[in-house]
Order: sequence, then C-alpha cells, then structure tokens
Amino acid sequence: MPHFSTPAILCAVRHHGEHGAVVRALTPAHGLVAGYVRGGRSRTMRPVLLPGNRVMADYSARTAEQLSSLGVELSHSLAPILSEPLPAAAIEWICALTATALPDDIPYPALYEAMGAVLDAVEAAPAARGWAVGLVRYELLLLAELGFGLDLSGCAVTGQGMESLAYVSPRTGAAVSAQAAAGYEARLLALPPFLRDRTMQADWTDILAGLALTRHFLERSVLIDRRAGVLAARDRLTDRLKRAVA
Repeated sequence: MPHFSTPAILCAVRHHGEHGAVVRALTPAHGLVAGYVRGGRSRTMRPVLLPGNRVMADYSARTAEQLSSLGVELSHSLAPILSEPLPAAAIEWICALTATALPDDIPYPALYEAMGAVLDAVEAAPAARGWAVGLVRYELLLLAELGFGLDLSGCAVTGQGMESLAYVSPRTGAAVSAQAAAGYEARLLALPPFLRDRTMQADWTDILAGLALTRHFLERSVLIDRRAGVLAARDRLTDRLKRAVA
C-alpha cells in the first residue's frame, strides 16, 4: 500500500519527536493503519488529531514495510462534546479499544461502519441512553471479528432456540437457557435480552449486564498482557455510567 487516500476515524495519537505524531486510524478498506503526521504537535494540527475525529487521510510510503507519511484533512470533529465527562469517556474507550485490539492493515469494514455509528450516537445523545446499547453491540462485534465471538445460536445444553437464552458460560462463550442454567446461575454470566433479540428494549440493568459480559471476554481473549492497561478506560466509563443512572 505505497499510496492511497481514504476516509478514516482517528483512534490513537502518539507524540513522536519534537514536532510530529504517529497516528493510527481505522479505514473502511485497509483496516487500522499507522502513519506519521509531520507537524502533528502544532497548534494547527492538535485540534484535528483527536481520537474520534473523522478525516480524509492520505497515506504514502516508498515501501510496504515503511511507516507511511500521513496527511489529514478534518471531515468531522467531536471536539464540542469532549468537555462532557460521559461522552468523552465513551469516545476515549471506543477509540482505545479499537486501536489496541485490532491488528494493523487488515480490513474490518463492518467494524468501521459500527464504530462510526456508535460515535454518531454518542454525539447525538450525550445522556447515554441512546448509545450504551450500541456500545455493547460494538464490543460484541469486535469479539466476533477477531474470532472470539459468543455462540448465541441456541442453548448449548438443550438445543432450544435463541429466544430461550439467558446465560453465557464464562469459559466457552456458549449460551444456555434459564432451564439449563438452573442451579448454576452464580457461575454464569447473564445474557441481557437485547443481545438475543434486537427488538427488545434495554433498561440500565440489562445494559450494565451486557457491559459486564463483553468486558469478561475482552479481558480474557483480547486485552491480554501489555494490552490489559487499556481496560482502565473501560472501567472509568462504566463507573461514570453507574453514577449517572444511580
């Protein structure tokens, strides 16, 4: 990929040298791509290079192995809502998760679309009711795209259909019905109804159960070793959600 231009969502920005920045952005056709922005620490570029912002990105490199030079033109900024603690925490987490979990240069078009949709929802509804369900679904999709998806096709024990599902095994990720889980509920993770049926409304008890479910599998399968530190951003977001709905 010596040269290409693409829409992108900025996910991570790291200072490099005195004046530059290494930026990782999610693109629809190339996945997560890193690039060096010359002058990325300047007063002009700092408001542009914010995680969550959408840009038109222009990547160029002499070889496929070389870190690309990256030029960016702002398409849409989330800066106006970053002063609000809850939306800011949500944007921080979504971007940190994406930048940390995904390998570079592998396309994930479904994740690109889903990430954009969640960020749009956060911007449109800072109070969280409008985007918390979407966040749980995004985390579930990311797990599936990385090969760690939960099996919600039916009860792993009785063979009952999806409509019967109530719990998930924390070890296997397979779902079971309330009937099959009888007596073992304390050892299982609750499966909120909105994750097995998109028509179901979710209350805050369900949303928090969904966040607990996806966090378990993100921590177990994706955010391991040195990547585990990013979970601090997730926990800050969850704490703020709990305080907001208390």
